[in-house]
Amino acid sequence: MEPTSRLRVVVGEEELLRSRAVAAVRAAVLARNPQAEVHELAAAGLPPGQLADVLAPSLFGGHRLVVVTGVHEAAGALADALTGYAKAPDPDLTLVVVHAGGKRNEALLKAFRAAGAAVDECPKLTSAGDRAAFVRNEVRSSGGRISADAVAALVDAVGADLRALSAAAGQLVSDFGGSIDADAVARFHRGQAEVSGFTVAERVLVGDRAGSLEALRWALQRGVAHVLVADAIADGVRTAARVSSLASTNPGELARVLKMPPWKVKKAQAQSRGWSIEGLQQALRVAAELNADVKGAAASADYALERAIRRIVAIRAQTGRGSRVRSGR
Repeated sequence: MEPTSRLRVVVGEEELLRSRAVAAVRAAVLARNPQAEVHELAAAGLPPGQLADVLAPSLFGGHRLVVVTGVHEAAGALADALTGYAKAPDPDLTLVVVHAGGKRNEALLKAFRAAGAAVDECPKLTSAGDRAAFVRNEVRSSGGRISADAVAALVDAVGADLRALSAAAGQLVSDFGGSIDADAVARFHRGQAEVSGFTVAERVLVGDRAGSLEALRWALQRGVAHVLVADAIADGVRTAARVSSLASTNPGELARVLKMPPWKVKKAQAQSRGWSIEGLQQALRVAAELNADVKGAAASADYALERAIRRIVAIRAQTGRGSRVRSGR
């Protein structure tokens, strides 16, 4: 439907699709009205009076775009204010409400639909077939072609995260001249895993701040997706915490209990030296924050990664046990 319609609902669990839908509306509005005012407000904790000020007719004329995100978290008074506005929208204003799906404030969405709002559905892509179709579209939009076995290999290698799949698809088109087969995916994924898993994450866990940041910058320069680096750091910290939480130091016994290959247990044991349980718990919280940051919560994913690395290395230095760490200071 017309992306500049006065009322628009963006709803669904898939964050990437929601952000793209909002971006499409913004681009369409600005294409028609280059001087349009753009306001983006988070519904959680938003006073109805502040919303009313933004929605009130402008004294200076001109079109306005107002995006209210997270309306599933809107308080009752705010939801009522939005519902009331939908009954008589301003013709010089485009209002977009963004809802993450579910039952909360479902009545607000029904009111907007009843008022004739255009709706962008952004459901979670739960099946392998849906994700495969997403990958094909991403490759096609980047000007490339991908074989069926390459699609399956990429989905298997990267997983369900659409941002990671999108980044991988775009990088593959760039690296392999637009024609992607299963061998290209295998070579790409090996390179990604080596850089993120064996370079950045390993150096973070052993407390090598300077080496970690150098590896990070090199990886980003090569086009490694932020999500893949963040996932590798989180996996490394999580595995070290699991190994450290058990009394046994026998790799074979730990491998059976943790259902991990012995080589991974030995690697985690080496990386967990110098860490305390308290420090690993703090590092897990940083890794969880980083996961949200690289998926859109932070203004700069590059900065979020660098900041998280510095924090984790500092935690190891401050809470670590036994030997001194090499922090690169």
